[in-house]
Amino acid sequence: MNTHDPNISSVPSEIRQLDDLTVNRIAAGEVIERPASAVKELVENALDAGATRIDLCIADGGKTLIRVTDDGHGIPADALALALARHATSKIDGSDLLNINSFGFRGEALPSMGAVGRMTITSRADGSTASAISVAGGQIGPVKPAALNTGTVVELSDLFYATPARLKFLRSDRAETQAINHVIKRLAMAEPYVGFTIQDVSGGGEGRITFRADPQTGDMFDALGRRLRQILGTEFIENALPIDAERDDLTLTGYTALPTYSRGSAVAQYLFVNGRPVRDKLLIGALRGAYSDFLSRDRHPACALFLECDPHRVDVNVHPAKAEVRFRDPGIARGLIVSALKHALAEAGHRASSTVAQATLGAFQPEPATPRNYQMDRPSQKALQSAYSAQAPGFSETAAVFARVEEPPSAQGTSDMPLGAARAHLHENYIIAQTADGMVIVDQHAAHERLVYEKLKHQMAENGVAAQALLIPEIIELSEGDISRLLEQAEALSKLGLTLEPFGPGAIAARETPAILGEVNAEAMVRDILDELDDLGSTQTVLDRIEAILSRMACHGSIRSGRWMRAEEMNALLREMETTPHSGQCNHGRPTYVELKLADIERLFGRT
Repeated sequence: MNTHDPNISSVPSEIRQLDDLTVNRIAAGEVIERPASAVKELVENALDAGATRIDLCIADGGKTLIRVTDDGHGIPADALALALARHATSKIDGSDLLNINSFGFRGEALPSMGAVGRMTITSRADGSTASAISVAGGQIGPVKPAALNTGTVVELSDLFYATPARLKFLRSDRAETQAINHVIKRLAMAEPYVGFTIQDVSGGGEGRITFRADPQTGDMFDALGRRLRQILGTEFIENALPIDAERDDLTLTGYTALPTYSRGSAVAQYLFVNGRPVRDKLLIGALRGAYSDFLSRDRHPACALFLECDPHRVDVNVHPAKAEVRFRDPGIARGLIVSALKHALAEAGHRASSTVAQATLGAFQPEPATPRNYQMDRPSQKALQSAYSAQAPGFSETAAVFARVEEPPSAQGTSDMPLGAARAHLHENYIIAQTADGMVIVDQHAAHERLVYEKLKHQMAENGVAAQALLIPEIIELSEGDISRLLEQAEALSKLGLTLEPFGPGAIAARETPAILGEVNAEAMVRDILDELDDLGSTQTVLDRIEAILSRMACHGSIRSGRWMRAEEMNALLREMETTPHSGQCNHGRPTYVELKLADIERLFGRT
């Protein structure tokens, strides 16, 4: 049955050049996806102009007004019209598209915005007077004198009025405002020495300041820490580990959070390459690989990481919005991230996040007092008898759930240790230890499970992963591209006990599988590896399965809940936790202990 395609004419059409306005509107569809995209381009232009202060005003989620004011070096009057021409830029000369040292470089943003909205640019360059130029729906007006002390003001109103169909795809004002806030916060993290404000003037008037980040001073690392405290909050910095590592002229700095400070989604992951915010599969895969041993797949780490390298080693021109990058040596970048984060997590030792203690203290808060009933103030005779019995020695109800641990001679002085000395054992699972300035509550099963797991991993690292040779190699038919990608990973997979070899055209042979996994479906495993390579550019499939087996072995081989522990056993567990990396969280990222400071406990009882 023949069907007519309305997009294909039966008569050959004439090939013609599209006019500039149409070209700009098509480009706007790629570059200016929503108001937040326009904000990103305008603020990046301000940063490229050397601004130290950037003020943003928006109305109705940026749909009716976006105004960016900066104190940068400005645009000369004779260059204003050229700034609105497509592919006109002052940031590169076109001789080397890999040597990009600025946010923008294509010269597409301003003409694209002018093609779909109403825009006015007012600017004053050093040593000259201020001038302004307007453009609406692609129609550019003349350059006129204006009043401005310094820098540039770009005002974009009625975004997408020239392409009304695009307006239907925008979300609510609230959602668009949140997207704008997210863009500004990411750029503010990348530029701690620059001050940022967001002012919402929806409905008219002066509006209100919804975000403010004052410029920081001092050392770059300290300035970044203070800026992250402003944006991500004190909790993040208190539970984050500083990162400062270098490998093969690549530098990684920033902060990454403890596993017990994880999130239910990846919204708290901020990644930057040469100061540019990106969402890159390679970097996300490396981050996941660094935490794979500490978090379950439904939990995500929080971080703000900055990767710096020679611009020639990374291509930022692979995505219309420059949100993705491509590394010339992706293995080096991934290896740096994984090793630096794993080293920092190991250095953290048994540390757990402070938010765990805060949640515990919150659970201890007394319920609101109820109005007193004066007729019941005097206790009954039966209540008095119960109270006297409770105060007498050998009260059996208390003994049923609580046992005090008399400190043995060997445990004297251990209160000064980080996790203190065991003082009680509750419900045959929780160890209560006294520290120099508070107390610690330890989940004995979760803590010992992590200790056993770390021992098993150490043994595997020393002795390697035993491989089990298949009596008959499993032949897996794949495309040549898939075979090539697998063989690139063959050496790494072989160290984990999975041996793959080429088997003629269009096939690969699995000759050995990790013995610890028992009987496995080699083809299913290989296809899972390929899926992960497609998704993240690297694979953790085999290692994850091996570590999952080790985790289950550790669970079965650890102290069970309900087992009574002697004082010396509890103190030995505490000392081993102090010397074992990652003992602050179980194999799934949950905390193994809670630390409460004495000052916080006293506040619960109104003693301060």
